[in-house]
Amino acid sequence: MFCPSSGTVPDFAFCTKCERSMLRLARIGTKATLFAAVLLAVVVLGSGRVKAAPQKQSETYVQPMARDELNEGVSAFKNGKFPDAVKHFKQAVALDPDNPVALLYLATAYMSQWIPGAGTPENADMANKAQGGFLKVLEEDPANKTALASLASLTYNEASSLPPGQKLAKLDEAANWYMKLVEADPKNKVAYYSMGVIAWTKWYPADMAARANLHMRPADPGPIKDEKVKKELKAQYSSIIEDGIANLQRALDIDKEYDDAMAYMNLLIRERADLSDTPEEYNQQVEVANSWLKKALDTKKLKQSRTPR
Repeated sequence: MFCPSSGTVPDFAFCTKCERSMLRLARIGTKATLFAAVLLAVVVLGSGRVKAAPQKQSETYVQPMARDELNEGVSAFKNGKFPDAVKHFKQAVALDPDNPVALLYLATAYMSQWIPGAGTPENADMANKAQGGFLKVLEEDPANKTALASLASLTYNEASSLPPGQKLAKLDEAANWYMKLVEADPKNKVAYYSMGVIAWTKWYPADMAARANLHMRPADPGPIKDEKVKKELKAQYSSIIEDGIANLQRALDIDKEYDDAMAYMNLLIRERADLSDTPEEYNQQVEVANSWLKKALDTKKLKQSRTPR
């Protein structure tokens, strides 16, 4: 995405030249990562049984014919043949209706065909079928981490194409799913990170709108000039910002090299600075944000240096 303030195309979630936020947000939970989560959750064995995920210690029996359909579906999915995968997973569910593995695979296959923002009835149907499948899994297993993570991701990504009012409601819904996920999986760094991203996604447009209304460019130093406007923003968004920062810190407590969480820590603190009472306090907040920016970039480079070439 082009940054109009610096005239560059940054490769991170913010522009390192003007040091302001960029709306270059990756979807939380891609097809590949969601399916990988399902593959990690269950392992289909040739014996006709399915070893349960770490969240379930017992084994779940799968009928041999259903197992075969599952394996055919997994093969089709890996080859990008999602409609074929759906056919096999639907057959597996028909043969073994109460098996959570088949339901998870089927819902994930539907979700993989869904395109955020595409306004066709067929696309909406894919999202509805995916959601229905994951909800059915939760009816039997309310703490199923794969289903909770998938519903959180689906709901968050649905918000991207909605008008402002509906978008905020959908983001709240996504945050609720992520909260349920951390209840089931307290060490899930992605869930905490995602709640931090949601906080920034709520606050950033309001901050930029206030600046625009006051004829302040994104790169202009703060804080917000109009005290009344600033007071209203504080009342509406301060708790959201602080919760977001706290959740990003929890993610970093779990993974001290979580550079994406560092990036959004920088963004939230940098934009929070606009609510400062004085220019001096604003500058102090920006310095804290700069330290997170440097740490994020340094950590990113460090991790890249470890990658074999």
